[in-house]
Amino acid sequence: MTRHRRHTPILLALALLCGCSSLVGGPREQTTIYAPDLKIQPDSAWPAVGWSLDIARPTGAQAIDGLSIVVSPTPGELQAYRGSSWAQTPGAMIETGLMRMLEDSGKIASVSRQGSGASASYRLLLDLRDFRSDYAGNATPSATIELNAKLLHLSDQAIVGSRSFRIVQPVAGVEAAQVSAAFGQALSSLAHDVAGWTLETGQAHERQHRP
Repeated sequence: MTRHRRHTPILLALALLCGCSSLVGGPREQTTIYAPDLKIQPDSAWPAVGWSLDIARPTGAQAIDGLSIVVSPTPGELQAYRGSSWAQTPGAMIETGLMRMLEDSGKIASVSRQGSGASASYRLLLDLRDFRSDYAGNATPSATIELNAKLLHLSDQAIVGSRSFRIVQPVAGVEAAQVSAAFGQALSSLAHDVAGWTLETGQAHERQHRP
């Protein structure tokens, strides 16, 4: 994993107090909040499309789609990094990354969030299946994201494409800051892959059904 500064997680706050004191009292623990740094690099080979898209907020199990930074030290076990938290939920991070990737690509007429009031030809439905730091029997974990995407044609409510994406990005160490940096890379790769698939799938459907 590169050590370039742009992959260093942004520390939004270093001294926020959380309610982690014991039932009988005791000192509160400081919480560091992490916002993974995404690298937005659209692909010039993606098709330019004339239709519009809205993106539904990813849905996922509460255990993986919360503010806790989830780690799986052994198979089937979920824990959270103590004294660390995400600035946004994983679903919100994925939605924001996709918005930025598609907007910055310049390849699509309009992209918006579902519920914004903007009209759209297609809707991207996202099911978040995994978002954790997974040791998988290794000495250091990997930032693991699994997502299923479905592209819905709104005029006839037809699913025109479905694909599952899995990103596994090795972490340089075991600290929460290193985990956050790896998730920044994983989220960037995921946004790139899903954005490209969405444009290609929607455009293929348009060609097939063009009068």
